[in-house]
Amino acid sequence: MRYALSLRFCQEIAAMDVSLLKCKIHRARVTECHLDYEGSCAIDEDLMEAAGLHEFEEIHIWNVNNGARFTTYAIRGERGSGMISINGSAARMAEINDFVIIAAFARVPEAQARAHQPRLVYINGSEGNRIVGVGQQIPAQAA
Repeated sequence: MRYALSLRFCQEIAAMDVSLLKCKIHRARVTECHLDYEGSCAIDEDLMEAAGLHEFEEIHIWNVNNGARFTTYAIRGERGSGMISINGSAARMAEINDFVIIAAFARVPEAQARAHQPRLVYINGSEGNRIVGVGQQIPAQAA
């Protein structure tokens, strides 16, 4: 009986999904805020493609300047523009020139979780939100 419970528990764990970081755009600078726009965050298409973000995908935005954290969805901004436009009610959570981290998460089967690697896009927000690097590993934080 004890073995049967352990086997069942292992099977349940193996069938679970975990939510892991899919991608992030790190330290982009907000270029526009539009309170009266319908909602969303418009992101330069080049940045979306580099991160692997889809239009209308749920995104989390973390404002480095004021600590605000909010959820919205991505829409395409003009390619090559460096646009990061916070729209709708979320425009109250950021100001032009704030630095933000934009992240998306994905459900991954437990069995594949250890092999999962996020797509990390590093931005120079001081120079028009240009990509300065793309990677898949976040360095371990040292004490």
